[in-house]
Amino acid sequence: MQFKKKILKNGMRIITVPMKDNPTVTVLVLVETGSKYETKKLNGISHFLEHMCFKGTVKRPTAMAISRELDSLGCQYNAFTSQEYTGYYAKSEKKHFKKILDVVSDIYLHSTFPEAEMEKEKGVIIEEINMYEDMPQSHVQELFLSLLYGDQPAGWSIAGPRENIRKMKRDDFVEYKKMHYVAKATTVVVSGAITEKEAVKEVEKYFAPIRVSSKGGKLRVKDTQSNPQVFVQYKKTDQAHFVLGVRAYDILNKKNPILNVLSTILAGGMSSRLFQKLREEMGVAYYVRSMNDAYTDHGFLEISAGVDVKRVPEVVKEILAECTRLIKEPVLEDELKKVKDYMIGNLHLELESSDSLANFTGGQEILKKKIETPLEIAKKIRSVTAPEIMRLAKEIFTNRYLNFALIGPFKDQKAFKSILSFSNK
Repeated sequence: MQFKKKILKNGMRIITVPMKDNPTVTVLVLVETGSKYETKKLNGISHFLEHMCFKGTVKRPTAMAISRELDSLGCQYNAFTSQEYTGYYAKSEKKHFKKILDVVSDIYLHSTFPEAEMEKEKGVIIEEINMYEDMPQSHVQELFLSLLYGDQPAGWSIAGPRENIRKMKRDDFVEYKKMHYVAKATTVVVSGAITEKEAVKEVEKYFAPIRVSSKGGKLRVKDTQSNPQVFVQYKKTDQAHFVLGVRAYDILNKKNPILNVLSTILAGGMSSRLFQKLREEMGVAYYVRSMNDAYTDHGFLEISAGVDVKRVPEVVKEILAECTRLIKEPVLEDELKKVKDYMIGNLHLELESSDSLANFTGGQEILKKKIETPLEIAKKIRSVTAPEIMRLAKEIFTNRYLNFALIGPFKDQKAFKSILSFSNK
């Protein structure tokens, strides 16, 4: 993978990622704002604004005008909001590059936020909240973040509470966009069948009207913990969904490659330790996953699973035992090689399309202000050693950093708190 990055005089960044012989092109616009940039009163506005940008512009006055044009080009298009950035993208045949750039830039720069559409969209947002709350596998992730970070932006829902959504006014969107959708907070990525010269020329032209001003900031996360924490939400279900996790590192920490390997050892692929233990040996889970989730000023390692409600305590103990094993026993060379090969192979497979490359490069730029190539990432993975994994496991797998969130037919938190302990402590 080769890429070029250009920073314009106004601070906006343009990243181009040419892909030889690729038939598609993707335009992705990212802005450094999300739920961590919000106040409590306006929690949810980043996500709501993302929806509203598709409701009409000066040039394309209705949502139908926008979707009809993109559909007529045979595009894939959408938008998304996270804690630290929001994105808008379209992917098409390479011959439609200028047309999709025109539409995406128009959505980003010239949205009009019609009040009638805003009132209707409140119902859509609330139904989206309802939908995810009805999905325990998804909703338990929000509960876990709330458990970790409490009443601060990192612990709030990206979609926000329903009462906030109902109260939002058009002026809220206008002011929030003025504060955050500015040149130096914006990165435009063009990947696929395009040259750097053409991409930069066209992006500069279409984004010429972008607002140039200071950028609204975010509060630094308070990331402290002294005792294990548990949150249980009662819901009558046939399966319990939980997240078990520990505090870890921000995205710039040099220990992240080690943590990524450790995470994959636990639950990356069907031959991983926890997949084999929970699904193949015990037969108690359909899925089990492990993930290193790193942000600009905080991070955590989480293990999530959906299991037989009768066997949750047993499963939690097995997961903690596997974590403890990483402290006590070095990973054998054959397993370590297998895990590294799996990670590197999947990294390359995940970057075959123009939209995946756009997200890969753009996400790094927003969070790290630096882009590593797949080869550079693979080199770091290859360099991880068994002693480094043991040292890191000893550092993060401590009782004081332990957190457990669960949705299922349980009401007593104490029963889970009594088993939350690494056996080596």
